[in-house]
Amino acid sequence: QVQLVESGGGLVQAGGSLRLSCAASGRTFSWYTMGWFRQAPGEGRDFVAVITWNYGSTIYADSVKGRFTISRDTAKNTVYLQMASLKPEDTAVYYCATRSVPGITRSPTSYDSWGQGTQVTVSS
Repeated sequence: QVQLVESGGGLVQAGGSLRLSCAASGRTFSWYTMGWFRQAPGEGRDFVAVITWNYGSTIYADSVKGRFTISRDTAKNTVYLQMASLKPEDTAVYYCATRSVPGITRSPTSYDSWGQGTQVTVSS
């Protein structure tokens, strides 16, 4: 089992920046990809970005491309989401997740382990 703990959320004005972190523990090296997803009130859980653990390949949702950057530190078993030029519509709870089988996917149902989430609120 993999345990994931997100941090770094908070309240920021539109145009501002935040960096989210997700630290993994437990059965480390048991995942192939780590992803970030977000869920706004009353909405489903949406894909944000994903990174492959071995090669660092990335995919982004169109809504965040050019503003968000996903990265990982394999020595620390941590994935980051650097968010810039934030907009009110980025307001959501942000979750990280791991996928234990090969293949990169945007579907949240394909991810095995999830963190508890961290709230990001962007004021206009």
